[in-house]
Parts: sequence; structure tokens; C-alpha cells
Amino acid sequence: MTFKRCFAPVVDAHTRVLILGSLPGEVSLAHQQYYAHKQNRFWHLVGEVIGADLPAMAYDARLQTLLEHRIGLWDVVAEAQRIGSLDSRIRNHASNDLIALIGTLPNLNTIAFNGGTAERIGLKALSECGEQYRLLRLPSSSPAHASVSYAQKLEAWRQIFD
Repeated sequence: MTFKRCFAPVVDAHTRVLILGSLPGEVSLAHQQYYAHKQNRFWHLVGEVIGADLPAMAYDARLQTLLEHRIGLWDVVAEAQRIGSLDSRIRNHASNDLIALIGTLPNLNTIAFNGGTAERIGLKALSECGEQYRLLRLPSSSPAHASVSYAQKLEAWRQIFD
């Protein structure tokens, strides 16, 4: 089983909100794009929160729009073994150095976790940060997390800018 690796972070010095996922799924890895699976609701949720039609945009324009709204993206897992795309199948993972990344983000005030796996691994990695940042657990945008309706997810995701 080969190791799967995350993508580079999408951030700049103006980033105020950092959304952390777990590890890109198979479709995302194949396309080399965050949240490339058409059934993943990430781009829809964030687009509604910021008032932009992100799903209609080309990928590079989506990323640029996030940065313009001071939103950054990354994953808590740097690399791991995993068959398929489910977080529950992640094995032998190495975490990303979240502390180093957030140290480069002087305007960061909110760290949001896209799902439970991202939160569990991310909180462990950020344990030395204390209460310096507002931490949010968001319901996963993944199609595998269907027990929560889109409307419920959207209500939770709106907390990003509360």
C-alpha cells in the first residue's frame, strides 16, 4: 500500500480563517485539487457562506476567491496509507506541522475542522496553542457524512464568519 500525500497549503499573510480537512480523497488526488469529488459539498458550503458561486468557477479562481475572503485551506494529515477515500481507513499517518504554518499567518483568528477526523488529529497537533484561536468543528462536507442534511451543514458552516 502506497502513501498518499496532502497538497500544499492555500494561505497568505491575510488569512484569517484556516479550514483544515483530513487528507484528500481519491478523486481529489487524481485531479490534484482540494475537494474535487462532485458530491463533496465543500465548494457549495463555503460559496454560500461568502456569497460566491464557487462551484461555477475554475479551480484556480476558487482558490483565489478563498484567499480574497481571507480563507485558507490545508489538511491535518501530511501523508498516510489509505485504501479508498474514507477517513476511517487512514493508517500510519504523519501529521502536518500546523504550528509552523499558523506561525506564518499573523491575521489568523479561526481554525475550522472539516469533520471529526480533522478535528481529532488537528487538536492534538495544536494542543500547545492554548486558546489563542477560535476552534470550530464543522460537519464534514464529504458525501460519506450523509447523516446531517445540507441545511444543517450550512447552518454550522456559517459560524466561520460569526
